Amino acid sequence: ALQTNSTLTTVYLNSNGIGATGAAHLAAGLQANSSLTSLLLAGNPNIGEAGARQLKAGLLTNSTLTVLD
Repeated sequence: ALQTNSTLTTVYLNSNGIGATGAAHLAAGLQANSSLTSLLLAGNPNIGEAGARQLKAGLLTNSTLTVLD
């Protein structure tokens, strides 16, 4: 849904138990999304290094996200 959504600007997922797999899914959505400006992920320590790498890869092609927390 994130990949095709053109109106969503903020996703607040703080403290939602997101892990590396969830981060990978978010990263895939970020690659195609052109409206999201804020992604709030604080309080999800299980994202870990692997999930952070996935998010980084997703951000390489995203030009609209300005806030990642």
